[in-house]
Amino acid sequence: MFEQTFKNIDDKLWKDAGCSSELDYVEQTSWILFLKYLDDLEKTRQIAAELEGRTYAPIIAPEYRWEAWAAPRNGSGKIDLNTALTGDDLEDFVNIHLFPYLKKFKTNAVGPDTIEYKVGEIFTELKNRIQSGYNLREVINLVDELRFQTATEKHEMSALYEDKIKNMGNAGRNGGEYYTPRPLIKTIVKVVAPKIGDKIYDGAVGSAGFLVEGFRYLQESKKLTTSDMETLQKRTFYGKEKKSLAYIIGIMNMILHGIEAPNILHTNTLTENIMDIQEKDRYDVVLTNPPFGGKERAEVQQNFPIKTGETAFLFLQHFIKSLKAGGKAGIVIKNTFLSNTDNASVSLRKLLLENCNLHTILDLPGKVFTGAGVKTVVLFFEKGRTTQSVWYYQLNLERNLGKTNPLSEADLAEFVEMQKTKAGSANSWSVAMADVNPETVDLSVNNPNKKDESRVRTPVEILTEIQRLDEESAVILKKVRELL
Repeated sequence: MFEQTFKNIDDKLWKDAGCSSELDYVEQTSWILFLKYLDDLEKTRQIAAELEGRTYAPIIAPEYRWEAWAAPRNGSGKIDLNTALTGDDLEDFVNIHLFPYLKKFKTNAVGPDTIEYKVGEIFTELKNRIQSGYNLREVINLVDELRFQTATEKHEMSALYEDKIKNMGNAGRNGGEYYTPRPLIKTIVKVVAPKIGDKIYDGAVGSAGFLVEGFRYLQESKKLTTSDMETLQKRTFYGKEKKSLAYIIGIMNMILHGIEAPNILHTNTLTENIMDIQEKDRYDVVLTNPPFGGKERAEVQQNFPIKTGETAFLFLQHFIKSLKAGGKAGIVIKNTFLSNTDNASVSLRKLLLENCNLHTILDLPGKVFTGAGVKTVVLFFEKGRTTQSVWYYQLNLERNLGKTNPLSEADLAEFVEMQKTKAGSANSWSVAMADVNPETVDLSVNNPNKKDESRVRTPVEILTEIQRLDEESAVILKKVRELL
């Protein structure tokens, strides 16, 4: 039901002049979906309160409840088309009354760790882009068919929302920055292995995929107590995001997955001077895929001891500084970080190796990130101990990755298992820091177990090959003359 409804919604939005891409479809579907989800959440809370003999105070005022403006019912329980707003009346209500009302939640909430505050944040950042009130009415009618009251319904809904984010990542217009393949995220989380009580951080949160998968991992890690659930809800997941759309999608993604008041801030992480980070600001775990390829301004670079315009390298400094002693990290970064010879790259590698135990490097094939051929690696490290040896694993697949043939968890299963013992194999090996040039600190992925097809031949080998080819040519020419 959910999947077909989503397709039908996209068809309606495609017809609207205010929506021109998959990014717009996700954004506009999100705020309507969120209000329907919030209505179902209110109903669930009210039933629970009644069963416990408590009085429930709804978050949303009666005139702004879903059933009042979006889906008023007739006697048979269906949307009453005679009283339901549509056309210009619906547009005016949403733009002039509903959005301004919801924006006020941010200033009226008792604190930032409440769902009321997040409602206000969402509608401060969003705007209704659907220009036709008739198209908006059709989308609302479709969303109204969805239910989020059982665990199964919520799970199906959250999985399909992830698919929409994935499609947005494939849609171009920089959409890829919002989406890291879920099999890769799940693998990183498994290897880092956070535990209940850890503070988990992503300073480039995007659609919050790392935090969502961290939540799933911890939910399944043990039988949770009431105290555990409160810890997961309020004191475990933290993030920062610069871009408005990514920020909103990240918040809603977490809410749809069960975190009611995500600790995600709308801010540019790199504008913070890392020398101001104190112990109280640090985290036990960092899980992230920071944006790379960006060029940061000189004033932003002043916030970091190692000056560089490369966005990902600034983020890496931030994450190292943000980890507690003994803290663990799994970070995706371009593979050129391992071998670049510029001063900033060399200095950053030295900083990492001297302050952290970089115990594992996962080398990924190109096109892990759909639509991009860029090569990436994943750095796994612990803060507080100098690196003595690095274990490498090179993911060699017998197929080419692409939109119709994406990375799977099965592809990474051997890595997860072998990483526990850091055994050697055709695809894995260890490098002692004593064998690394201390000046260049080159950590390039050079698999010693793989035959090097690009080896430069000796002069004798080249002359021998020329002679062989000359002899073959002479035989062929002789046969041609005989035929003539």
